[in-house]
Amino acid sequence: MSGRVFIFDTTLRDGEQSPGFSMNAQEKLEMARQLARLRVDVIEAGFPISSPGDLEAAQLVAREVEGPAIAGLARANRKDIEAAWEGVRMAERPRIHTFIATSPIHMQKKLRMTPEQVLEAAVDAVRFARSLTDDVEFSAEDATRSDVEFLCRIFEAAVKAGATTINVPDTVGYATPEEFGNLIRTLMERVPGMDKVIVSVHCHNDLGLATANTLAGLRAGARQVEGTINGIGERAGNVALEEVIMALQTRRDGLGLATHADATQIYRTSRLLCAITGIEVQPNKAIVGENAFAHEAGIHQHGVLADRATYEIMTPESIGLPTNKLVMGKHSGRHAFRKVLDDLGYKLTEEEVNRAFSRFKQLADRKKRVEVDDIMALVEEEVSAPPDIYRLEHFHVATGTGLVPVATVVLNRGEQTHTAVSNGDGPVDALFAAINKIVGLSPQLVDYTIRAVTGGSDALGESITKIREGNNLAVGRGNSTDILEASVRAYLAAINKLLDRQRTGMAVGPAPAGVKTGASTH
Repeated sequence: MSGRVFIFDTTLRDGEQSPGFSMNAQEKLEMARQLARLRVDVIEAGFPISSPGDLEAAQLVAREVEGPAIAGLARANRKDIEAAWEGVRMAERPRIHTFIATSPIHMQKKLRMTPEQVLEAAVDAVRFARSLTDDVEFSAEDATRSDVEFLCRIFEAAVKAGATTINVPDTVGYATPEEFGNLIRTLMERVPGMDKVIVSVHCHNDLGLATANTLAGLRAGARQVEGTINGIGERAGNVALEEVIMALQTRRDGLGLATHADATQIYRTSRLLCAITGIEVQPNKAIVGENAFAHEAGIHQHGVLADRATYEIMTPESIGLPTNKLVMGKHSGRHAFRKVLDDLGYKLTEEEVNRAFSRFKQLADRKKRVEVDDIMALVEEEVSAPPDIYRLEHFHVATGTGLVPVATVVLNRGEQTHTAVSNGDGPVDALFAAINKIVGLSPQLVDYTIRAVTGGSDALGESITKIREGNNLAVGRGNSTDILEASVRAYLAAINKLLDRQRTGMAVGPAPAGVKTGASTH
């Protein structure tokens, strides 16, 4: 049996449909391009039947992203499969991923179908999908709570109908590692033809066992892992792909398995997802958390200074996190700046480099030392920048103890300059209210955070703002040594996204009632 493990990324589908993580088509494209740099084998671009936006995003990713196979999810019916094919057919390597629930509770309560009807629907779906493409994956939703005898029957039928990948999901994170490993082993031993297809595992993290279950499945013979960056997904999330990739790389001596992923792209991929969604990972998150390579206890610090291997089983460099403090300042030139970007793994256009360099020089005038994290924050803001509809000219806030804050904001739109004055409960509220007056919107402020990117009194501040207008949720990000300026930049970035979606008629929000529920439990 081959020791190659295929990485199937479902950040844009299972991850994106969890609360707070919605992405529009351009954001999905940006994320998919980075996933291609990470060298995942399959990108599940969406659930095309769920909404016009999901279909558009899948089509965009299929047209623009080369390298990985591009998959579209479909329930086991012709309408879904046709939509999935419409979404991915332009891909270099299209895949249709069709599924149906197989556990007694799902068949009885959700599908209201008998096992024989489910079996027939699965076979019909795989056959139809196979008539459209040679790459067809079949999943038995809630497999770990399904009858093993029925699983063997439906998987055998799916293989005979033409499925090339068989996926075994632990949909509700119910299994333990021993149980899940035994299930995979049993299926591979008892299902005729399972040795001729790729066996896949899709584990959720409801009991915190997703990574352990995934590794147990791989030990038992599975050779494809389905998961997401940062472990995002329904409820407690999916298995975090960065954990699986680094577990296989770090413990290859014991597992004997390897992926083709470029692990040095892990950190940047994680940071990009945070930038797009506005949701940070917890500091103690394995592999990509802020504290993953930090040492505070004296005994740990002493050990690391003597030999990093005393407490670090992998290096920060192995996930693309530079540990050397690249110090850049106001006298640094464009060539040095470009070299730093290259070392960090960024592949930017000349226009993006110019924008980022301009912001860097502005920052360097305010800070004596500009470090790696500062540069990464600036570049991520510029690369994921929304359409430049309104631009900040300047602002002023008058506030103090016992005074009502009053803000003046000046924005440019094309050749026109717009000014508004407003008060508020605080300086930030006053600034946002003034912006609202200019742009003619009154969105709900869903979330607002501010943090220091680096240490020191002159630290770069990063603000992340989430706003909602009707069915549109937009995330904005801004950076500055002035936290008020960072807040204004973040809010304006989110406003520009809303205005751009209004202009293009595209919304990012809940799917039509009853549609996504079929995929959300997969």
